[in-house]
Amino acid sequence: MLEPPVEYLKNSESEILKKPMGTSIAATSNVASSPCVSDSFRGYLQTFAAGLYLNLFMYLPFIAWFFTAFLMIYFGFLGRTLLFIYFAYIYYDHKTTHSTIHGNGLMFFRDNFLTDLAREYYPVKLVKTAELPPNRNYLVACFPHGVISTGIAVNMSINIRSWLELFPGVRPKLVTLDMYLRTPFLRDLGRSWGFVASAKEAIMRQLNKSNDPHHPHNSDGFTSNALGIVIGGAQEAFDSRPGKYILTLKQRMGFVKIAIQTGCPIVPSFSFGEVDILDQLDSPSNTLLKKFQVLFKRVTGIAPIIAIGRGFIRQGLGVLPFRKPIVQVVGAPIDVKKTAEPDPKYVDEIHQKVIDSVNEMFEKYKYKYIENPESTKLIIN
Repeated sequence: MLEPPVEYLKNSESEILKKPMGTSIAATSNVASSPCVSDSFRGYLQTFAAGLYLNLFMYLPFIAWFFTAFLMIYFGFLGRTLLFIYFAYIYYDHKTTHSTIHGNGLMFFRDNFLTDLAREYYPVKLVKTAELPPNRNYLVACFPHGVISTGIAVNMSINIRSWLELFPGVRPKLVTLDMYLRTPFLRDLGRSWGFVASAKEAIMRQLNKSNDPHHPHNSDGFTSNALGIVIGGAQEAFDSRPGKYILTLKQRMGFVKIAIQTGCPIVPSFSFGEVDILDQLDSPSNTLLKKFQVLFKRVTGIAPIIAIGRGFIRQGLGVLPFRKPIVQVVGAPIDVKKTAEPDPKYVDEIHQKVIDSVNEMFEKYKYKYIENPESTKLIIN
């Protein structure tokens, strides 16, 4: 059974606010609490920050490759030589370490003025329902994907202060497409945000990390990794529509096998409201657009969704996300027995426990966190 949850967020006086469920808690940055900043101006800053990070996540791979091509064309001999050295380093580092880092990355990139504002915009909240002791590593199975996985990106990547307060000693990391950590310049930013490549070897490398506080990799004071994986991936992104919770899970067994092979508990996580911040252009299965999207996803792993949001002013459509609350509920760990060669029946057993836990979380918390809970159903494909 899940424990009674409590919402935590940090205020400008660096105190922890602890309130019963159902009480409204708004995350506030230092600038937000300043009497010099009006509410309307703060709203503009929040809109800018949310739009900036959303579009960075969506378009940065293309920007990075365009920038790299620009430098290769317009740099002189010395510049191109330095670029080739950089490319060789990327190849070597990715081949040997999968481009991941041991610690939390650069904390400036994971907790700052802009990321505070991005959190406030929706706002994004984090709810803890059970303890995650820092003497183990955890595979956090995250649902739903939504268009861009904003909730877990805020809580486990770009603004991790609330996570570190709720789960002390546990580093949050986020699995992303392998190509993101092969892309020049983007990889360096991704590493700073705690990104981990989606290759099996990279995931197991993080989940097999030592929990010994005296180990050199734990010199930052943390002894545990929590690796967030959005299980439904690109297929689930295609199914994302406001008010619709459609998960791709029934045939996804890989994450369960990895958890058993590493002996790491699976922690179900559900982000209520994730599907409401963006809509997308419909693309029926027999259209040229859909065929292109499927082909592009097959080649790159990226779902080329045409997102529909709000405009820069409140009326009209645009590229900004809608200002809708997102609440990531982190469930209780599901323990597994470590086995190098998992038995298929045991994999099925743990997989069913994950499905049951996700269903339980959804039915329990939908009445607190989404509109029209009676008519909103969870569909698991």
